[in-house]
Formats: sequence, structure tokens, C-alpha cells
Amino acid sequence: GPTEGLGKIIQRFPQKDWEDTPFPQGIELFCQPGGWQLSKERKQPTFFVVVLTDIDSERHYCSCLTFYEAEINLQVRGFFLLINRSVSVFKGTKEIEGEEESALIPPAEVFAPKSLVLVSRLDYPEIFRACLGLIYTVYVDSLNVSLETLIANLCSCLVPASGGSQ
Repeated sequence: GPTEGLGKIIQRFPQKDWEDTPFPQGIELFCQPGGWQLSKERKQPTFFVVVLTDIDSERHYCSCLTFYEAEINLQVRGFFLLINRSVSVFKGTKEIEGEEESALIPPAEVFAPKSLVLVSRLDYPEIFRACLGLIYTVYVDSLNVSLETLIANLCSCLVPASGGSQ
């Protein structure tokens, strides 16, 4: 069947828009410029930045880290196939017919893209890459850290003004 689909937002932080920072509608269209496609192999994570401009000419820097993970919830018929067939087996000179052999055929592993996106009005791609890398590591390694807490800590960091003291 077709291997391309549409992206959808699974989680977002904060869950509701901030007064001065509305959530960019359609952000999932920019996360996969080549389309949301399944892959037969796990690909290396990729990072890129998209700059979106809103109706007020405000820039929004969308840092995107995309990785691939094994998809186990595909809605595909015949995901596992149990084969029962009649076989002929020769043992010595005697033929034994009618034995049934069962074989469980595992599905071909399929990997689906997932994107972590950080949207900001500030243009700090290397800092955002490091933040997304940290979130990715916590997620992939299933570390005992709440993603909500980690992201809340990242969102509460104060970034010094450009040219100001560190």
C-alpha cells in the first residue's frame, strides 16, 4: 500500500497558546519537507531549521529534529501470517506425507518518522539543536525523567539579549 501519510501533532508544550506566542498552525507540514514516508530501515536523526513568517511579519524559527522509530501499530492486514501446509518428508527410504508445518512470518520492520520541534522567535539554532538532542536522548533511552518537567525547565530558561553579558 502507500507508504506516505500526513503528520499529526501527538503532544505539545505548552498545551495552550501563550498570549504573545500563538502556536503555528500547520507546523507538521514543515517537519517533513519530503513528505511523511515510512522507511524500511532506521535512518540517522536529522536536524534543520525552518523560518516561518506570520501575518504580522514576525519570524518564528522552527528547529526540527527528526528520527525514525520502529512502528508497531501499523493498520495493515496480514501483519503476521501463519502458514499451514502439507509437506512430504523423506526419512531414509520411507515417505511420510500429510505432516503440517507451521511457520510464523514476522512483518518486515517498518520505521516511521517522528519529529521534535522547538519554535522560537530567537535565532539560536545550535542551542536549540542541543535542547532537542537532550529531549531525544531522554525519550529514546527511556530515562527516568519526565519529558514535561524537562521541557518546562528548558522553557523557563532566560536567554541573554544578543550582545549582552552572559
